[in-house]
Amino acid sequence: MKEILEKQRHFFNSNQTKSISFRIEQLQKLKTLLISNQNLLDKAIYADFKKSPFETFTNEFGLVYLDIDEACKKLKSWSKRKRVGTNWVNFPAKSYIIPEPLGVSLIIGAWNYPYQLSFAPAIAAIAAGNTVILKPSELPSNTSKLMAELINTHFDAAFFHVVEGGIDETTALLEQRFDKIFFTGSPTVGRVVYQAAAKHLTPVTLELGGKSPAIFTEGANLKMGIKRLIWAKFLNAGQTCIAPDYILLPKSLKDEFLRLAKAEIEQAKYSVENGNYVQIINSRNVERLSRLIDPEKIYSGGKVDETTRFIEPTLMHNVSFDDAIMQEEIFGPILPVLTYDSLNEAILEVKKREKPLSCYIFTNDSQLKNKLLNELSFGGGAVNEAIMHIANSRLPFGGVGNSGTGSYHGEAGFKTFSHYKSILEKGNWFETKLKYSPYSEGKLNWIKRLMGIR
Repeated sequence: MKEILEKQRHFFNSNQTKSISFRIEQLQKLKTLLISNQNLLDKAIYADFKKSPFETFTNEFGLVYLDIDEACKKLKSWSKRKRVGTNWVNFPAKSYIIPEPLGVSLIIGAWNYPYQLSFAPAIAAIAAGNTVILKPSELPSNTSKLMAELINTHFDAAFFHVVEGGIDETTALLEQRFDKIFFTGSPTVGRVVYQAAAKHLTPVTLELGGKSPAIFTEGANLKMGIKRLIWAKFLNAGQTCIAPDYILLPKSLKDEFLRLAKAEIEQAKYSVENGNYVQIINSRNVERLSRLIDPEKIYSGGKVDETTRFIEPTLMHNVSFDDAIMQEEIFGPILPVLTYDSLNEAILEVKKREKPLSCYIFTNDSQLKNKLLNELSFGGGAVNEAIMHIANSRLPFGGVGNSGTGSYHGEAGFKTFSHYKSILEKGNWFETKLKYSPYSEGKLNWIKRLMGIR
């Protein structure tokens, strides 16, 4: 690892990655590599999750290819010097900001979307002109192995390299000094990454998670809202960091919501065979999730097959914030439904807890919409939709507080892996005597005038 790191540092210091054409060439090479090996990539993720080629493209590679295309198209613009105004105190001069790459970056991917959550930050890092060491999650072992084979065979290790392994390898990597660390995973591991980075004062982006609420108000379009929400919740069998974690809705809507939600689940016919459902990642998580299902509070679903790592899409009702399922992020196909008497009560309950990665608001009342948007703090979200904000690269994606720090996607990703160098360039044809001694009351008054102070 030290050898690879030193190779990358040497390569970065050669200034080759600062060439825009080099970055575009590498991004296009990555896209070509992935497209030409799509069948192998599909087979690897199916072996890990039983994920269908349809969902592998729409949930993973579709977003990756869009990121590459946008970066190649806009990279010259993102990389340009940005002129900014210069105040009178610095006359005569011009001021500008130069984006520059941070250097050698470490990207630690997550297991739930192993391709997208590994390659998307890598694309941002390459676009910004960095070298990349990528550590994919070891849990989906087939995708991790294939990513390592493809990248390490086709890219120079001094520029882009995949390191496989588990806790020991990740710990060894974190002992090294990087110029940027990007981590996607749980808040618990995020703290470990943050502490390790602090030893070297390395800047860190943490994409974490949390209990993301979906809040319905009176008068919401239940039929359309439930259709969108059920799809978002049970996508990837609920193993999505921005999946709706629980429902908050008025008591008056509870019965109709449950009836329509159950009907939507039945209509979708979720199964691996139908290509719209996946396995739980491993037996440990099957056991964890099965413990969260209270048999007395099941409205529909609830079946667990430990042999095939299958958990049926499950609705739970009569749930309170004190129940076990409300004490941790679910990260699985279980949807608890909670009710409220007043919207202020619901807002207060959300505020009592850690700031979530996402929040979804279902309402036709603009006043209530604005109330929720203004009063609740969360990473990002949607109104009358769920999850799909991630598909708009113009929206920076990231958390706040316990759900993460920093953001990426589109230009936000470029900025995350860049330092913006501020430059004041002074002309030589004039120099005021105001800042030089001897000082006087008259000079001080002129300085105050130039600064707009009277």
